[in-house]
Amino acid sequence: MVNPEDAVIVNALVRQALISAQEVMGENGLNAVLHSVGLDRFIGNFPPNDTQPGIKTVEYARLNEAIETFYGRGGKGMLRRIGKASFQYGVREQGALMGVAGAALKLMPQRQRIKFVLNAMVGALKKTNPQVNAWVEDEGGRIAYCESTCAICLGRHSPEPICHLYVGSVGEAVRWATDQEFAIIETHCIAKGDPCCRFEVGEPKAL
Repeated sequence: MVNPEDAVIVNALVRQALISAQEVMGENGLNAVLHSVGLDRFIGNFPPNDTQPGIKTVEYARLNEAIETFYGRGGKGMLRRIGKASFQYGVREQGALMGVAGAALKLMPQRQRIKFVLNAMVGALKKTNPQVNAWVEDEGGRIAYCESTCAICLGRHSPEPICHLYVGSVGEAVRWATDQEFAIIETHCIAKGDPCCRFEVGEPKAL
């Protein structure tokens, strides 16, 4: 197991996060946040789309914290929007693959669709970065996406769950798979002292 302090995020995932953040925050907003956390090297210079180490996981956690701080009360919503954009970016980048998945999903019951797309997220993350430890739970009638190597809250401490970007990504994945909005609840968070971050798929949202 890699020491969390030494864990890294590969260039492809850093690029995805930065493109998604810029899409939501605008170039000036993103640049201000990057500067505030000492990541000036990425201003106007996103990393290549490869699997070489991009940044340390602790740097990524600081970036998430800085976005939340930058927007104050609106920070949580902003991070969720970035999470949604991040999943959408993945669909665009893997268009052919996701197209095949989309066709297969149409034949599945809703519950299976949710498990399918969350397992696909786990597989994609592990393929890109072998340091990731993520899995899907299906217990007590609830499906949840879990990760014990969450890069959003590494080194952070909070009495409340703080992985808002992940809530957005999981929510958008489920919406994409089911054509319906579901509530996503972060029931466990490493920042609270829990062993993993756990994102439970709740009830469908009212139209």
